[in-house]
Amino acid sequence: MTIPFLPDDSPFSEDQKSWLAGFYAGLHTQMLAGKKSSTSESQSTITAHILFGTQTGNSEGLAEDFAATLKAEGVNAVVASLDDVEVSALVEMNYVFLITSTYGEGEMPDNAQLFWDALKAADAPRLEHMHFSVLALGDTAYDGYCEAGKQFDLRFEQLGAKRLAARVDCDVDFEESADGWMASAREELAKHKPEDAGGPIPHSAAAAAKPAKSKWTRKNPFEAPVTVNHLLSGEGSAKEIRHYEFDLSNDGPNYVAGDALNIIPTNDPALVSEWLDYLGVSGDTAVSGKDKSLEELLFSQLEISTPSSEFIKAIAARTDDEHLQHIVDFNDKEAMEAYLWSKDALDIARLHPKARFSVDELIKLFKPLQHRAYSISSSSKMFADSVHLTIASVRYESHGRKHGGVASCFLADRVGNEKSKVFVSPNKSFRVPENNDVPMIMVGPGTGIAPFRAFLQERQAIGAKGYNWLFFGDQHEKTDFIYKDELTKMQSDGILNRLDLAFSRDQAEKIYVQTRMQEHAKDLYAALEEGGHFYVCGDASRMAKDVDRALHKVISEQAGLSSDGAMDYVNLMKKEKRYVRDVY
Repeated sequence: MTIPFLPDDSPFSEDQKSWLAGFYAGLHTQMLAGKKSSTSESQSTITAHILFGTQTGNSEGLAEDFAATLKAEGVNAVVASLDDVEVSALVEMNYVFLITSTYGEGEMPDNAQLFWDALKAADAPRLEHMHFSVLALGDTAYDGYCEAGKQFDLRFEQLGAKRLAARVDCDVDFEESADGWMASAREELAKHKPEDAGGPIPHSAAAAAKPAKSKWTRKNPFEAPVTVNHLLSGEGSAKEIRHYEFDLSNDGPNYVAGDALNIIPTNDPALVSEWLDYLGVSGDTAVSGKDKSLEELLFSQLEISTPSSEFIKAIAARTDDEHLQHIVDFNDKEAMEAYLWSKDALDIARLHPKARFSVDELIKLFKPLQHRAYSISSSSKMFADSVHLTIASVRYESHGRKHGGVASCFLADRVGNEKSKVFVSPNKSFRVPENNDVPMIMVGPGTGIAPFRAFLQERQAIGAKGYNWLFFGDQHEKTDFIYKDELTKMQSDGILNRLDLAFSRDQAEKIYVQTRMQEHAKDLYAALEEGGHFYVCGDASRMAKDVDRALHKVISEQAGLSSDGAMDYVNLMKKEKRYVRDVY
């Protein structure tokens, strides 16, 4: 079979040549796979590949649910993480359903990045044979809403794939939209099933195929007593970091080290009162179409602190603030971030007295109050009936008012010994190594230590013999060395084999965890060569990126690799799930 090619003197630009070369390569690949692909639907069933990109586990859970439903309808449903799929394998997939979240400000989730890099490359295969649909998860509070899903949807179309069902973009409350997408996708897929395809499998078998789910969810949270609320930060610290313990003994949710615990908070009553004063109405004011009073809605149902994009646009439309209007008109993300700095929704409303709203108008501009997810800092193998969190309380003064984090101050100030509504989000990609003998390298400054406290407890509980190395740091050792006594004991007990500390402000030159990584580059590289797993938890915008750059530099220098070679090394670690992150 002759491979199509472009003559060197063809009248195309370099970009056009690159694209056409990829097109011809894709056609050739398709011809080679054509026999296998063309006969696949002559079988007695139809195969659907459900691929997911996830940062916290939601997309994976939806993929498993969708697969179970399709299997119950006689479809051979195959679920795979995007980092387990080679783009070249798409030429053998006739029906692809991609479910992905968006990480950060419009970025691909960690387990989707390598797949995306290959898919957008000029030599990606043509996919005219493929039918697809995309479900995108996101949060309208962030820029780049559902951007990862939008990019996949567009790229599949560019490569010739046919859209089986329209893409659906989901906000934080994704369940209803996701159910609608699944129903539409199933309906369209049914039109492609072979005439002799098997029907629904028996109910009992379908139930067995469906993965077990916790009965405790966002809509049905567990009410957990808060048994411990302990200040970890020392006197004089610029931070307020607290340790919490929740009682799960009365049929509470199960969890695994690496999962997140979601807190469903209520708003600060003082902030609720300020909004009522702003509106000039009483708390028992009725709201159109709602069965709760205005005060109840502001207290437990609505996001009254963080301004929504709709709220900002409405303010801009009703004032003569040319600067704000310019930011809105041109969607200037950096300028908007600077404008919103240190302001909550009430600050913005008060800064623009001309922008008055009725109760019903204002309520429509608030998003639903959302849960907050926190990395679990305990192992259920060591604490079977409780779950621990490590949280920094957000507090600051601005525009003549005291401000506080919705969930962090809810826990710190208002829960007391009462119950908090919680549920668990599994994160199967963020786990201790399956191999108990390999090194575990953890980088978690500040509250980023949370999951690694859990990981160390987990390895201690299962008797793992692998080398455990933690990089931890904060501002000052005297006031910010949280869990110092625990870590010291873990060292003396032989659980924590190495602890490298980086307290940035205890000396003239700032020292960070990435500084320590480079100082101990030889040992770090040796641990990676022994099959070590590398974990990062904490701030995504700065720390995680600095750590990633340091990791590439360590590998490049120690292995004598070019920057591209180091990137290949790191990408292989990601493929092998030896480099994973829990960043926010």
